[in-house]
Amino acid sequence: MRRKPIELAAVATAAVPGLTPTAVSSAPDDPADFDSALLLDSEGKRWRVRSPRHAEASARLETEFLVLRAFAPGIRAELPFLMPTVAGSVRLGTLSTFVYSHLAGSTRSVEELTAGPQALAREIGAALAAIHDLPRALVSNADLPSYTPNEFRQRRLNELDQAATTGKIPPALLLRWEHAMEDVSLWRFNPCVVHGDLHEDNILVEGQRVTAVTGWTDLRIGDPADDFAWLVASNEQDFVDAVLAGYTASRRDTPDNHLLRRAALSAEFALAQYLVKGIAAGDPAMVAEAESMLETLANDIAEHGGQPISVEPQPTAGTAPGAGVSDGGPGPGAAPVTVLPVPAQPAVEVVPVPVKPAVEVVPVPVQPAVHVTPIPAEPEQAAGGKQHSPKAADDTSTAALPIIDARQS
Repeated sequence: MRRKPIELAAVATAAVPGLTPTAVSSAPDDPADFDSALLLDSEGKRWRVRSPRHAEASARLETEFLVLRAFAPGIRAELPFLMPTVAGSVRLGTLSTFVYSHLAGSTRSVEELTAGPQALAREIGAALAAIHDLPRALVSNADLPSYTPNEFRQRRLNELDQAATTGKIPPALLLRWEHAMEDVSLWRFNPCVVHGDLHEDNILVEGQRVTAVTGWTDLRIGDPADDFAWLVASNEQDFVDAVLAGYTASRRDTPDNHLLRRAALSAEFALAQYLVKGIAAGDPAMVAEAESMLETLANDIAEHGGQPISVEPQPTAGTAPGAGVSDGGPGPGAAPVTVLPVPAQPAVEVVPVPVKPAVEVVPVPVQPAVHVTPIPAEPEQAAGGKQHSPKAADDTSTAALPIIDARQS
């Protein structure tokens, strides 16, 4: 059951002793996984509350708490943006809700970002570079996932096999994605620290500057292209090029040549992951939305060709998926082929290879902020006070945070 912002305000008072909310509004977040709210307290300070909707989302928040604790003050000081600080948490049944100190800046839609100045695009690129240049020990010491390029490619293939078993993926997309995932030349990259859930709602902006990055629930060592997927999905090439320029100028390592191809693949494949997630959750509306987006994508690719994702030419229609593709790619002397649209309805049954499924949680469409709902307060606790300074969030201490069992209160 979804929690209303005013209910989250009540939860926050249990998580942070002495917190007295005077106003509350909902906050953008992944609606399938979290309920979120922004609070204003009696001293004029702002707070963010994130409450999980199921056990998997709760585990992600607990992982984020470990991640944020691993960012020592010295590491945070070197980043060009601020990070959240956990102020407290409370357990409701088996789920943990967390309260974070507020960070300066606000979220902007993709349309607002792409229409903004190139200086902001370069700032986003520099922020991405700072994340990808983080020491890998930060992830390994926290026992977070780490993948080599081949392990990551095989994981994607496993997810593709599971998505195919739903029978709801257009066969043209299955053929397109399988060819790209089996094209080993596409997957030659240097693994690095990856945010894992980067999109417009996890980037706070003020003017032409990125002030903070949030949503650290999926930190891992893997493919840096995953953090570019939301950018490529915007279909604004000038914006993507400006971000990539800022990224390349700021990174210690030179980005690989196929970064944007894998990012485009990740953006497309996210729709299949969303479908699988909806089926697993038993959410008909989510499944219907995923099917509609997949059909639209298939039609767009059939009509316009789509963004390039494979390095090697895709086989012609009628060639069995995977035929002629090996770990070394097409044999010597193989002639280029013309990509033809695959009929919307399959002529043959797609039979996946039985593998152990591995479903990755991906970002899902978010809901916009809603109106501010005042919280009843004592007369002497009226809202007010000056705005919280961004530097107020620099307090990175997370030791001995109170964890209160709401059932005992």
